[in-house]
Amino acid sequence: MGNSVLQKSPEEIKKMKEYYSKFLIDKLPPGSVFAAKTPSCAITAYKSGKVLFQGKDGETEAARWGTASAPAVKKKNVPGSHLPKNIGEISIIGSDEVGTGDYFGPITVVAAYVRRQDIPVLKELGVQDSKNLKDDKIIEIAKQLVTFLPHSLLTLHNEKYNQMQTKGMSQGKMKALLHNQAIHHVLEKIAPEKPEAILIDEFAKEQIYYAHLKGQKKIIKENVLFSTKAEGIHLGVAAASMIARYAFVRHFENLSKRAGFTIPKGAGAAVDKAAARLILDKGMDVLPEFVKLHFANTEKAKKIARV
Repeated sequence: MGNSVLQKSPEEIKKMKEYYSKFLIDKLPPGSVFAAKTPSCAITAYKSGKVLFQGKDGETEAARWGTASAPAVKKKNVPGSHLPKNIGEISIIGSDEVGTGDYFGPITVVAAYVRRQDIPVLKELGVQDSKNLKDDKIIEIAKQLVTFLPHSLLTLHNEKYNQMQTKGMSQGKMKALLHNQAIHHVLEKIAPEKPEAILIDEFAKEQIYYAHLKGQKKIIKENVLFSTKAEGIHLGVAAASMIARYAFVRHFENLSKRAGFTIPKGAGAAVDKAAARLILDKGMDVLPEFVKLHFANTEKAKKIARV
């Protein structure tokens, strides 16, 4: 269990509430502003400005928002503030993932190499933070990106995910392993050429990321940078995110065909009903192929299906 406490301003807490909107819970502890529960962490924000992270990935989740601290001076935690000033103009390998908060569907991680000369082309194609675009537009752009950007796409299907999770591996460690492997693949593809930097969309602080990789034969460390909201810092990360989303949507389409009905994304009430329908149509035994079993949605679905 990793517990962390951060001191945050009302504005920061508002942003956190928006970020965890799909995980919010109705029952609030006394004195709290909001409470949320992800598959591996409980987050509670209090009127005092303290935000408590509890659970297996408590420390990792807290690291998204900074380090445990006294009242924050408005300085750090500005995405990209620690990076080279020209970060958006250099050749990088960008790495990002999709699907970690979705009950159905796999985790997809993509590392993509964007050279300086590729940047104007990506701008012309409309590459940007994928959160600003709908899936059909992302797919349209990603189909073009995969034709000329050196990249590596790794997919962790739920059957394997559930096996690893049952053996005690955290989602954070899974993501670190996938990012490291995808980056390694791209470096091999472009060798002997080397990127000026490698930028990972930060899901864990650097020390935690490398702790997850301890014992691996090949750990990529040279010129590796981490930042939150990295999609908006370099188009390499935005491109990686788009390709990952493209693959993720295709996997969802395949899951829907296998299920016989449209599978919803996310981890909300619609997902509970879909999982219950899957149980009733095909039985409990198929769930490990479709979902991340340790999510709270599993128990909710079983109650709906009355099994």
